Amino acid sequence: MSAAPLMPVYSPAPADFVQGRGVDVFTAEGKRYLDFIAGIATNCLGHCHPKLVAAITAQANKIWHMSNMYQTELQRSLAEKYTKATFADVVFFANSGTEAIEACLKLTRKYHSANGHPEKIDILSFEGAFHGRSYGAINAAANPTYLAGFGPPLPGYLQLPFGDHEALKAAITPTTAAIMIEPVQGEGGVRAVPTDCLQGLRALCDEHGLLLIFDEVQSGAGRTGKLFAHEWAGITPDVMAVAKGMGGGFPMGACLATAHASSGMVKGVHGSTFGGNPLAMAVGHAVFDEITQPQFLEHVRDVANHLHQGLAGLKDRYPDLVVDVRGKGLLAGIKLTMDPLKVRQLCFEHGMLVGTAGQNVLRLAPPLIVSTEHVSEAISILDAALAAAREQQKAAA
Repeated sequence: MSAAPLMPVYSPAPADFVQGRGVDVFTAEGKRYLDFIAGIATNCLGHCHPKLVAAITAQANKIWHMSNMYQTELQRSLAEKYTKATFADVVFFANSGTEAIEACLKLTRKYHSANGHPEKIDILSFEGAFHGRSYGAINAAANPTYLAGFGPPLPGYLQLPFGDHEALKAAITPTTAAIMIEPVQGEGGVRAVPTDCLQGLRALCDEHGLLLIFDEVQSGAGRTGKLFAHEWAGITPDVMAVAKGMGGGFPMGACLATAHASSGMVKGVHGSTFGGNPLAMAVGHAVFDEITQPQFLEHVRDVANHLHQGLAGLKDRYPDLVVDVRGKGLLAGIKLTMDPLKVRQLCFEHGMLVGTAGQNVLRLAPPLIVSTEHVSEAISILDAALAAAREQQKAAA
């Protein structure tokens, strides 16, 4: 296979996938793979879900794009669905998670400026955070790996140790504007923030007049068994970035906010050419209607319990390889004593797609329609992959 004229910023697996159905994907040669990463927590309803196919096909025969110079009922009504189901009063539609984050960052600084405190620009985030690949997003996460080679860090972004409450309190100054956190870290190692910590962040923001920003790009859209992961803690943010699963595989993101937090976002201060386009909105409606059904979220919780029980069993069988099982719902991580890329490759060879994350973590984020039978198959493949990894380690010793 000759090298494609693509910018070499990825290292994809050596397979061309041409078809997907539910939790399965197929190569051009017809080989089946069990998809347990779902486009990185994106294909929440699996591949080619009939309701999503019907929605986008119907809309494609009506109108594709108008830009936000003109309005569409689809955008208004989807915004109403999200505001009725969440803390938010307003929604800004974008095309991706990183665009949603950019909107959150701009909204935060504009809020303080519009309320007489332009000096409040500092946004606090945490070690292991990942908020996207745009210039603002990589600075907000402050991960040295992603910042390297892109010039000096932007001012106004401070990264703090994960779980260090005293360091967080000490970092708050008169120029602090907000605290931003993923309720369940994705790239940072699939770490769920404890409920009492999320509640403490809410109290701290209220005490100091800060905005609380949740990045639920990966943990939202029903992935943890509730519509959004922060609901488990019984608190709400002021601003939230969502994407990935909310489009079911179609590019879509959004910034959700209270009316108070978004008070500075007036005409002309932000925008998007494609954000909220009719195709995305049609798919977004179909996804929302599916994932907000009570029986759907109950299914996610039930299957997630089955998954975590199976992963706990693997931890017991491979104590030399598996350090920890972590995550929440159907966003799960297996912390390993070895490079997770090796185990990911072994899973691929056994017919399953998985991901990786920081801290030597193998990441699992299957479609939310996954069954207990699919989970059992995945556990069997992981078992075989870990057994092969153990043998490789013995051979190399």
